[in-house]
Amino acid sequence: MKPDGVVPCDVLAIGPHPDDVEIAVAGALLRLRDAGKRIGIVDCTRGEKGSRGTAAERAAEATAAAQLLGCAFRGNLSLPDGGVRADDDDACDALVAILRASRPALLFAPLADDVHPDHVAAAGLVGRAWFLAGLKNHQPQLGAPHRPRLLLRYPGNRQPVPTLVVDVTAVADRKAAVVRCYRSQTNPPERAHLVLGLDVVERAEVRDRFHGASIGVARGEALVHDGPLPVADLLGLIGG
Repeated sequence: MKPDGVVPCDVLAIGPHPDDVEIAVAGALLRLRDAGKRIGIVDCTRGEKGSRGTAAERAAEATAAAQLLGCAFRGNLSLPDGGVRADDDDACDALVAILRASRPALLFAPLADDVHPDHVAAAGLVGRAWFLAGLKNHQPQLGAPHRPRLLLRYPGNRQPVPTLVVDVTAVADRKAAVVRCYRSQTNPPERAHLVLGLDVVERAEVRDRFHGASIGVARGEALVHDGPLPVADLLGLIGG
């Protein structure tokens, strides 16, 4: 993906495969979009090695999901599915260029603690790009330096102790509609290979119910911040 197709946005979410972002943070993205924020999504791979769905089918599903989310743009790095590498300098610089072109304040990225090697590698890749994008002497031809102020990690196949949980109860039905765009990943005839035997819609619902219960609401999305979370305004945390 070249930064030519990227436009400025407030929030950028990066996923290892099409559907990872939606399962984890579609609710948060919908709430941010409803608040007037511009959002973008970049997928690292096309999911071509998945057990179901061709690359073309998954691309069409990703486009449909992006439309429901109201994305300003969605792109794909076209890295090999199953072969994402944290030390891939070309992929890192592609992300650097995207971060500098889109200039988001908030970046969503995968959590490294995961069973899928692409999730682990993508977590490292995004972390590298996030840091390097802010250095003026790193690849200056890729644009003016920019480092998103906030980097939040979302879980994949393993559920962490979250730094924060976003209440997405009000947008739960809309999130379900977004996740259902991935029709190739729902209602499979064979479930033995699925995590917990659940398809993508079921996984999203179970996770959101679990994390929502932890903060006393019906649905919640878990996020992790690397290190202490800086807070300047306590009133913002209590709704003041």
